[in-house]
Amino acid sequence: MAYHSGYGVHGSKHRARAAPDPPPLFDDTSGGYSSQPGGYPVPGADVAFNVNHLFGDPMANVAMAYGSSIASHGKDMVHKELHRFVSVNKLKYFFAVDTAYVAKKLGLLVFPYTHQNWEVQYSRDVPLPPRQDLNAPDLYIPTMAFITYVLLAGMALGIQKRFSPEVLGLCASTALVWIVLEVLALLLGVYLATVRSDLSTFHLLAYSGYKYVGMILSVLTGLLFGSDGYYVALAWTSSALMYFIVRSLRTAALGPDSMGDPAPRQRLQLYLTLGAAAFQPLIIYWLTFHLVR
Repeated sequence: MAYHSGYGVHGSKHRARAAPDPPPLFDDTSGGYSSQPGGYPVPGADVAFNVNHLFGDPMANVAMAYGSSIASHGKDMVHKELHRFVSVNKLKYFFAVDTAYVAKKLGLLVFPYTHQNWEVQYSRDVPLPPRQDLNAPDLYIPTMAFITYVLLAGMALGIQKRFSPEVLGLCASTALVWIVLEVLALLLGVYLATVRSDLSTFHLLAYSGYKYVGMILSVLTGLLFGSDGYYVALAWTSSALMYFIVRSLRTAALGPDSMGDPAPRQRLQLYLTLGAAAFQPLIIYWLTFHLVR
């Protein structure tokens, strides 16, 4: 600012003292700030002051400790309930697969008639993981097959100009509901037949989920070769799956622990196995026939 020539040095100093800065509107609470030359606070100094003030407040410390204890207690409760209903270690067992196992198991599902040994292998009374035993059930193939079935259903509906998110969601939810009902029915049958074995819900879910492989092959064949190809593939995959289910459930799951049961109970267990196998073609047809036209 340029001063008038009539003012000297003393006059300018007098004017500067006569016009003090206006009083602040609020009390100065920035004593903890460090300043740069020019009176401006260092960037981030207000954040550091607020954090120090927060951690220095006893009530804030009590609230944080209480919140941390609640979060820790809630985490423990969630883990406890999760392990109560779902055994994570058992679930990991059903996903212990590798590429060689997946390829061999898919071949076994499509052509099981030449397979000889159906017994699940054990090591120190613990079943070997699927990657080491072809007869061990897994959940990797059913999970991937279900996802592939949903994608294939969307493609089939799109080819037929019938695709919509609602229809695809209905296909996926219907497939899930059917497999849940099937597993519940098998659990009820195992309970009524008083089957003494290590057959768990995961085993039943795995054996029931293998049908998605046959469903994928049937739909693909139907899309490539029409309805005639679909029914041929449906007949082949259904018979192969029925044979696989009977041999697997009878030998690997129900057989070893039920040899000493009375004859009526063994017949009941056999009927349960045959019923579970005979139910597979019906579900495969019901979930796939509308995708091939």
